[in-house]
Amino acid sequence: MKRSILSLSIALLLAAATPAQDIVTAEQYFAGVSERYAQITDYEARISIRTQRTTMLGTVWYKAPRLLRIDFTQPADQVICFNGENLVVYVPEYRAVLSQSVSTSGSGGAGLATADGLRTLRRNYTVAYEQTPNPVPLEEGSPELVVKLLLNRRTVAEGFRTIVLSVNPDTRMIRRISGITVSNETFVFDFSGIRTNQGIPETRFVYDSPASANVYNNFLFKTEN
Repeated sequence: MKRSILSLSIALLLAAATPAQDIVTAEQYFAGVSERYAQITDYEARISIRTQRTTMLGTVWYKAPRLLRIDFTQPADQVICFNGENLVVYVPEYRAVLSQSVSTSGSGGAGLATADGLRTLRRNYTVAYEQTPNPVPLEEGSPELVVKLLLNRRTVAEGFRTIVLSVNPDTRMIRRISGITVSNETFVFDFSGIRTNQGIPETRFVYDSPASANVYNNFLFKTEN
């Protein structure tokens, strides 16, 4: 009996001397990612946008709080530019400039990798770890490890039913955004070579369309007077 009591006492002392490991919930981890992006004044990165039908490649620039531009190399010379009030898409194949006045960024998945985008996700989606809080391969066979967060929409108004954020555990920067739409189409946004706080000038987000291009205003929806 004395030996049992002694063993129990030693076990309790060891437990008291060992610091408890904090369990970081998915919500807390997501909040940490949001805080990281809130500290970013601007960033530049290579971007890849993939669907079942096509792959687009280019460079993305972001400047807080709402400026975003993507210059594509595939398809060549295509541009998406958002200056905080107006979204412009240049499609060189049709020599067309599509312009839309919007109240929020219409830059799609790329716009989610910003402080504003993450705040929107936090309001409109529930957050959980996809499988585990531990880093896992970005994809099968990949040596790159990420933390994967699974987001499920709270209302049917959201365009993506589910979103998976793959986060670099060292930098807390988003490496990949995978979204499944209501029509079960998958979009994958990859960010690589990310450079933050480069002092990107606001002039980078001023797009001068080619003189030969046809301009189509309010191509998404009509604005109210």
